Amino acid sequence: MMLSRNLFAATTIAVLLCGSAAQAAETPLYVPTPDWVTLARLPDPAGIGATGPAVLIFDVQQRITKGALWNYVDTAQRITSPEQLNQLANLTLPWAPDKGDLHIHELAIVRNGELINLLAGGKTFTVLRREQSLEQRELTGVLTATMAVEGLRVGDILRLRFSTTSADKALGGHVQALAPLITAPVTVSQGKLRAIWSNDVKANWKLSIPGIGAKPVRGQDFTELSFTLPAPRPPEMPQDAPGRFRPPSLLEISTFADWKDVSRTMYPLFASKGLIKADSALLPEIEAIKAADKTQLGRVQKALQLVQDKVRYLAVSMDGGNYVPQTPEQTWAMRYGDCKAKTLLLLAILDALGIKAEAVLAHTELGDLVVNRLPSAAAFNHIIVRAEVDGQSLWLDGTGLGARAEDIRDTPPFRNVLPLRAAGGELMKIEPRKSGRPTFDLTMSINESTSVDLPTPFSLSLVLRGATAMQLNVVRNQMDAGRQREVMGQFLNRIVGESQFGQIELIPDEKAASMTIKARGVTGSTWRWDDKALKRGLDRGIAALNFDPDRARAAWSAIPVAMLAPEGRRMVLRVRLPNNGRDFRIDGLPNLSDRIAGYEISRTVSMENGVVTVDERVDSTGAEIPAAQVGAEKDRLATARARSPRLIAPVGTLRRWEIAGKDADGANQIASAETIFANAIAAAPGEMAGYRGRAFFRRAVNNGKGALADLDKAIELEPDLQLYLARAALYEEQGNLAAALKDADSARQLDPASVPATVKVAGLRAERGDVRGAVDLLDQRISLGGETRQTYNEAKADLLGRFGDSAEALKLVETLMADRPGTPSLLNLRCWIKGTRQVEVETAAKDCTSALELSSNPYAILDSRALVSYRLGRYEDAIRDLDAVLNAVPSMAESRFMRGVILARLDRMSESATELEMARRLKPRIDQEYARFGIKP
Repeated sequence: MMLSRNLFAATTIAVLLCGSAAQAAETPLYVPTPDWVTLARLPDPAGIGATGPAVLIFDVQQRITKGALWNYVDTAQRITSPEQLNQLANLTLPWAPDKGDLHIHELAIVRNGELINLLAGGKTFTVLRREQSLEQRELTGVLTATMAVEGLRVGDILRLRFSTTSADKALGGHVQALAPLITAPVTVSQGKLRAIWSNDVKANWKLSIPGIGAKPVRGQDFTELSFTLPAPRPPEMPQDAPGRFRPPSLLEISTFADWKDVSRTMYPLFASKGLIKADSALLPEIEAIKAADKTQLGRVQKALQLVQDKVRYLAVSMDGGNYVPQTPEQTWAMRYGDCKAKTLLLLAILDALGIKAEAVLAHTELGDLVVNRLPSAAAFNHIIVRAEVDGQSLWLDGTGLGARAEDIRDTPPFRNVLPLRAAGGELMKIEPRKSGRPTFDLTMSINESTSVDLPTPFSLSLVLRGATAMQLNVVRNQMDAGRQREVMGQFLNRIVGESQFGQIELIPDEKAASMTIKARGVTGSTWRWDDKALKRGLDRGIAALNFDPDRARAAWSAIPVAMLAPEGRRMVLRVRLPNNGRDFRIDGLPNLSDRIAGYEISRTVSMENGVVTVDERVDSTGAEIPAAQVGAEKDRLATARARSPRLIAPVGTLRRWEIAGKDADGANQIASAETIFANAIAAAPGEMAGYRGRAFFRRAVNNGKGALADLDKAIELEPDLQLYLARAALYEEQGNLAAALKDADSARQLDPASVPATVKVAGLRAERGDVRGAVDLLDQRISLGGETRQTYNEAKADLLGRFGDSAEALKLVETLMADRPGTPSLLNLRCWIKGTRQVEVETAAKDCTSALELSSNPYAILDSRALVSYRLGRYEDAIRDLDAVLNAVPSMAESRFMRGVILARLDRMSESATELEMARRLKPRIDQEYARFGIKP
């Protein structure tokens, strides 16, 4: 298996950039191999075979002496494909000249046993200076040695050997080394990792993965640790395991004795006593903090805000800057600094304020793993301040943004840190605390005052804090109003669902360090017909939680689950109900205060003056959940979801088909939606989306004329298949079959393979009398075969059953059933054709009953059987089936129409009139459809 270029690059960079030197060359040095290296012999490719590893040599060796580290890398790769040739034809070796020298020992091509020296004749690497991490606000000083490999071909072997030397005065004579391990299933013909250290150096070492079996061997002058690569595959771990269970594959070597040794060594770099002089430019700032707040807690917050807000972040790793910070005076004068500089500045200010504080080393991603790491400064990549006020630790990160008084007790997600102390400190665990302010704070008012069926107007105010707020401020500052609206609309759609927005406004609040989004929009109804009632969920917090750890494997049975770092989300939902909320009721558990699956959850639900208010807050705790509790927590979450509060609408609630295009008395849902759509269209008059959204809304409130006008405009702006089909349906409802067919044809021209468009064209042709042309169109698609063949065959049978020869239709159904016996849709189709066309009616009911026994969705079948019962004069049987349909699907126009027809036969004229009116609102041409079969009220 070929060693990936990414893995090679990652290993190379880790070796090149490890450590720091006081002085080094800014061009590579072309020197012989150091005498301490054991040179690998190139294996014979013929002995490996064409299917063997592409990587013939991967050899990493490290040498540690007092205060110095030397890294050596030897790679040899076979070029087995044009892709690999492209990857390796240009070599790049990045290195930091202020931290060490880059030594080139060999670059050669081996072809048919012949060595071609690519450095012959004085050829050298070209050195490029470029700041590749500048967009991450880092100045690294890294140089890149690059060379285009001339003449490289598929079948060649490319060999590169290089090394770096380094020493870091900031480590007080200590040395630390990290070597990433290549692990199975990567294959290497000859792989090795070797480390040697002087016998007068006390070096500790640690491998992060088991099964290597390496042991150091003490020689006369050096101790050697060596093992072959690739290392065994690390044990597979669940992604939600704590970080200490998922270590990166590393060999660590360190001359630090323990964590106290690391702490003592690094402490002098961050000793802040007396750093602010009597004439310092910082003194006015310190005096202002003293004057503004008399409490230590308040002063800490203001000092942190000063460092965060008035000193921008810029990491400077040049000139020995990996560990050595700028002075506070330098940082304040330049108004930029990295985590080290900001930490030292904050420490100096707190010292001047008389507040006890110390620097602590942290790792932003592997903090949980630190307890299992070898003691060294390399175990950390960040530094913050721990201040102590009233016996409580405050964790202060100068590189953060937006910290305010409410947040001062918040805890970072670093898990374990190392305090820097003159006498040395041990690792300290950060106990997570609940966030002072929610980072996500949503208040949403929803207008359902007319009907629960309709799209719902809403207004919202979303307050965001932390990183998301900062990103939105970038959006606000760098994008014009149109682009802001587009981006923010997409963002809000992920929160409230697909919506049309009439207004979106971004409002920054520098004092509160927050960004508020205010918006008005229209979204779809969330009411659902369930168990013969309209219901609407009120919970948003628990519904969004995901807790499904897998601990079924025996090897995972004791691994705890790592939960998200502390963060709060608050949601306040206000729903204005129809009819002032009369007879609406709340089901489930309205109020809740509990800790479930690693989250603290609080919820209250109330209903007053026709408005339901839900106030929820969900906080991730950052706690681990023991594996033994996983099952119980899953059950508790499932129970909480099952008991989540729901609104239940009363029987007789006004439905959308009962609305004649205007609001009920005392309501303004339709008017509000119209206003929002008008604003959306005015904000983007050249965009189709506003007209399309308003067209569908107007159709829902039975304003067909207004819907048609909007579809006209939407198609003018941006015609698409769905818009043409929507307008065709409106024309059809209005009885304009010629215009409907024209639009259906236009839709099909956009996508001739569209099944809905083709079936619509065929249906409209047949209804206008061209049954043969409709059948021919479907036959064309059937002859093409493929996955849609069956759909077109069923459509053909249905079309013949409605408009053509019923005998031919039933014959086609029989043919289809021969291939798919017992198919519920075909049994129902046969029942329907027999019932509507009054052929073999006596056997039709049996077809429907058989279909019911095989189907999981019975309502269309019950509707068909009711029609058959009507034909047979069994009116009570028909009513029972229709009631069952309408109890589950009250918007089914066909069932309402047939119920109205049968109720008239039973002399229940008032009930009949109500049903027929509702059916006609749902489907304006339903009388014509059933008149075709001789069925009339």
